[in-house]
Amino acid sequence: MAKNLLLEYSEELATKCELLCESIGGNSNTVFQLRKSSSSVFANITEAQYPQSLADMLSKFKIARKECAETESWLKLLYNTKTIDEETFKTYCNFCGRIHRMLTSSCITIEKKIDNK
Repeated sequence: MAKNLLLEYSEELATKCELLCESIGGNSNTVFQLRKSSSSVFANITEAQYPQSLADMLSKFKIARKECAETESWLKLLYNTKTIDEETFKTYCNFCGRIHRMLTSSCITIEKKIDNK
C-alpha cells in the first residue's frame, strides 16, 4: 500500500499541536483554537480519503488548507505572547507550510481533473 504523506503529516501536526497545548496548559482561547484548527486539518484530510466525488475531495482539501493557515496564525499569536519560543514557532510553521503546499498542489490536480470531465 502506498504511503499517504499528506495524511501522515496532518496526523503528525495534530498530534504535535495537541502535545504542545498540553505542555502549555491552562485554558486560554488561543490554545483551544490551536487544538481545533490543527485537528481539523487532520480530520478533513482523513475525510477526503473517502470522498463522494472529486468535488467533495476538493472541498475537504480546501477546508484543510484554510485550517492549516489558521493553525499558523494561532502559533504566531503564541509566539508573539512569548508562550512558545522562536525555534518551536519556526518548526511548527515550517511543518504547516509543507502541508499547505501539498494541499495546494492536490487542489490544483483535482481542479484539472474536474475541468477535464
